[in-house]
Amino acid sequence: MRLTVFWQRMADHFGAGYADSFARDHVMAELGGRTVHEALDAGWDAKDVWRAVCTAVDVPSDKR
Repeated sequence: MRLTVFWQRMADHFGAGYADSFARDHVMAELGGRTVHEALDAGWDAKDVWRAVCTAVDVPSDKR
């Protein structure tokens, strides 16, 4: 998954204004105690990060 697709999905789910805030502030166990930005900066694949977000916040299956 390209980062542009990842960020579009984040914006679609959280809203354009909140997606980045969530990604910076929300520490997720699914990402090993990292935020979205920390996981991406550490080299996690965007698809794996998106799956973790989906699990953490119950993104509907049709949006996954």
